[in-house]
Amino acid sequence: MKANHLLIVALPLGVLGFANAAAALEPQKLFIEGDIVRGNTPNGITGPVCVLANQFKRKENVIFRIRVRDLNGQPLDDKGLKSLVVELSDGKQYKADYRARPPLGVRKAFGLTEPIDYFWSAAWLIPQDYPTGSLSYKVVATDMQGNTQSWVPMKDLRSLPMVMDGDVTYTK
Repeated sequence: MKANHLLIVALPLGVLGFANAAAALEPQKLFIEGDIVRGNTPNGITGPVCVLANQFKRKENVIFRIRVRDLNGQPLDDKGLKSLVVELSDGKQYKADYRARPPLGVRKAFGLTEPIDYFWSAAWLIPQDYPTGSLSYKVVATDMQGNTQSWVPMKDLRSLPMVMDGDVTYTK
């Protein structure tokens, strides 16, 4: 009788071991959100920076800001994700980096001693010869096991970057 009892107890433990192994093989579910803002450029700023925008002129810097959360709602940093890439509809890809925000220079200028947030960002400096019009993009997150998950913004043109005709003026 004791042997049967041990067998019954051992079976569920073995089944639990297989269940945990199967769960480890499943891709991690990720929740991705983001927006786009105007960034500074090597030549200076072309308008208000870090303000939501979707209309940009050539030679302006489009910044894709992205947050990725796990199934429990916890943000994933560069130790939780292998990579994060922004893919434009023209096929160009831009690697996102996980950093403290605002950048150190801005924190110093405003007398901030600590970052106020951390998130992923990628920059796209629009080439001078880039065609005008709207373009779509997607964000592709790759977890530490190599599984990928994509996110696209709303298909409303007001949510997508639009390249406008015209010249930019830089201020330092």
